[in-house]
Amino acid sequence: MLVSEFGYELPEELIAQRPPEVRGTSRMLVLDRATGAFADRSFGELPELLRAGDLLVLNDSRVIPARLYARRVGLTTQEKSPMPSGLVEVLLTERLAGAGEWAALVRPAKKVRVGERLVFGAQGVAEAVLRAKVIGAGEFGERTLRFEAVEDFYGVLERIGHLPLPPYIHRAKDEEDSAEDRERYQTVYSARLKSAEERGSAAAPTAGLHFTPEILQRLRERGVEIATVTLHVGLGTFQPVRAERTEEIRLHAESYTISAETAEAVNRARREGRRIVAVGTTTTRTLEHVARVFEGSSNGEIEAHSGSTALFLSPGVDFKVVGGLVTNFHLPESTLLMLVSAFAGREKVLAAYAHAVRERYRFFSYGDCMLVV
Repeated sequence: MLVSEFGYELPEELIAQRPPEVRGTSRMLVLDRATGAFADRSFGELPELLRAGDLLVLNDSRVIPARLYARRVGLTTQEKSPMPSGLVEVLLTERLAGAGEWAALVRPAKKVRVGERLVFGAQGVAEAVLRAKVIGAGEFGERTLRFEAVEDFYGVLERIGHLPLPPYIHRAKDEEDSAEDRERYQTVYSARLKSAEERGSAAAPTAGLHFTPEILQRLRERGVEIATVTLHVGLGTFQPVRAERTEEIRLHAESYTISAETAEAVNRARREGRRIVAVGTTTTRTLEHVARVFEGSSNGEIEAHSGSTALFLSPGVDFKVVGGLVTNFHLPESTLLMLVSAFAGREKVLAAYAHAVRERYRFFSYGDCMLVV
């Protein structure tokens, strides 16, 4: 299929720039993937729209303040000189296996060459807090950085890093670290990072941003079972599709973990014929990838483990685990929209999107959502 077949017209004013005033009050478009019928509801109605016995699976990855500003250290530059206005923007996208090594996107990329050193400090402070060397480069602004060891790397990020809001959410420089974004661009159930050996996400698993502790409790009271997976959102979220056909698309691998408790919950739900509802495309990719990993085993049941997935789900694939999906509205011609189209049918999804545009739904990360069943 052509990537252009997943395009749609979206007025810019429908791109949500702020979360709803109260978490959990977003609108929700419910799409029946069998008939294509849709209905306008609200996210607070989710517990009543799911069935007792459903297994709801969440991605509990935590967003880290992964956007940093650095200056290049050359032969004539002193590390403690005042930080110049022309800073390099660095977005950490994935912690790599090597000690202190991270994949990153750098802007402006042409200025940052392999072998250079970067120093990072708090805004307006000349003293370097982190130091890194550029040890690899990719074609589209990707860089591999090796950071010098510090005692509490994530603690330093919390002090000098900025939340990696998507580029379509616009903030003034003095708003980059607002208390609102620090709270609302994070799910209420995200797992706290305790050491530099753990990994976090470079973007929020945004379908989960709608949940509140109260809604989760109502789901449990309804008889909905809840489990979590962890998939760390990485470079693929930020890179545009550069292929003309879906068959040419290759995703960047992202790290995931399935716990023993979640593996058993999924296996039990499948054995009993209960519906598994994924919250977000990241959860969907994780569950569908893991099902394929263990498909050839003696009983086909999944096991607890960690790994990475580059699974791309587009129209024509079979879904082996997921029977329902909570998801936000996605960018035109994005792999995320292709995944939703694979699950519910391209024509049905685009018809639902056209309705959402007409009804002035709010789109993308801070916007409204869909329940596809």
